[in-house]
Amino acid sequence: MARDARKVLSDDSLRTGGMSRRAVLGRAAAIGAGAAVAAPLIHRRSAAQEKVQIRLATWAGQEEAAELQQVIDPINQASTTFEIVSEPSPADYAVKLQTTIAGGTVADLFWLSQENIAGFADGEALLDISDRLAEDQSPAANLEDYFPGILQTAQYDGRTYALPWISQPVMLYYNPALFDAAGIAYPDDTWTWDTFKEAAAAMTDPAQDVYGTAFNDWPPIQMFIWQAGGDVISEDLSSCPIDTPEAIAGAQFYQDIIFNEQYAPSEATIAEQGFGEMVKAGKVAMFFGGAADDLDYAHKKDPANAVLKVAVVPKGPQSRATFAYSASTAIFSGTEHPDEAYQALVALTEGIHHWKIVAPRQSLANAETIVASVPDKAESAETIVAALPDMRSFHIIPDQAEWDTTYAEVFKTPLYHHEGTPEELAEEAKPELEDLLPS
Repeated sequence: MARDARKVLSDDSLRTGGMSRRAVLGRAAAIGAGAAVAAPLIHRRSAAQEKVQIRLATWAGQEEAAELQQVIDPINQASTTFEIVSEPSPADYAVKLQTTIAGGTVADLFWLSQENIAGFADGEALLDISDRLAEDQSPAANLEDYFPGILQTAQYDGRTYALPWISQPVMLYYNPALFDAAGIAYPDDTWTWDTFKEAAAAMTDPAQDVYGTAFNDWPPIQMFIWQAGGDVISEDLSSCPIDTPEAIAGAQFYQDIIFNEQYAPSEATIAEQGFGEMVKAGKVAMFFGGAADDLDYAHKKDPANAVLKVAVVPKGPQSRATFAYSASTAIFSGTEHPDEAYQALVALTEGIHHWKIVAPRQSLANAETIVASVPDKAESAETIVAALPDMRSFHIIPDQAEWDTTYAEVFKTPLYHHEGTPEELAEEAKPELEDLLPS
């Protein structure tokens, strides 16, 4: 029996921690216009009153919603069949989405973070668009162009239920001034965990309120477990191998650094000064942030912000795997206008792919598209592209929200506070986590 989709999401899982959203350009608007079904101007006017309104629910804040509207406007102008109506809800998005689903008033289209799509699909809240995509020749409907690891977050049980609009890898942002002061060479693709820890230790001086790095349950611990060759949920979703030597190595690396003033600020210091705020204030030498974050050009917006540059993440024992945040747009299974909603979804996805970075399509994952979307990323674009082959997303289960909560309670939080070794905590947590896996 399908589960109730109302039980599977939370604001934290829908909205990625601290991943900022960038400025939309006139080019994005032009792409958006081309994505809609074109029609002669005379016909468009005569059919205007026949357009179906397709409501779009998002978590976009004021600035982001204004940028999104610039993508939507040319799409609406070009379409003869639909008109997208944006309904941003930056506060309590998850609660509102649950409420509208329960009341049957949910929008036709809505944004979902990667953690929630499997649960909503299992709960029969999402329209299966697999057959429509197979018959569609639109570039945004070509599933072969999407990065497989990103596309799988929009799929469930072999079917496609959404279209991803971003594939944002984690990058290493660094402060050149702090490196220069310490006489340390800047990070590059030769860096390993050991190089990173040595540099972090050398640049940490709690007395001066300066730290080599900062961990705060961000970046995701899974990223380092992957780099060591381990995982927390197996690819076939049948087990939680958190007790393997590889997973233990990744967890140990994380425990060594987080809240440890040999390398990073304490939990109390972060609470007092702010996580990202310390980075922009020039107090953290190396910080893991999303490729779309403004950290590398925040100083252009406010000279008080530290000048930061970007590098690929250090390599672990097995790989340089980097977490990629992904979000998608889905169609409500009960929409009264499935055909028009699908048309709007594809057109909207094409437009967003020329606004958000990095687009989850291989044909658009290049420096040219990144710079056209966000000109201030010109100096970082090639480095971002270099990180793309190593990006990956989580393996997602229908009960992902409950699994994440349990993982935090029984493994991560005690690990971060040294309430047990990775081996001890993994042994205790594994059975409880595996009870939540699909049967």
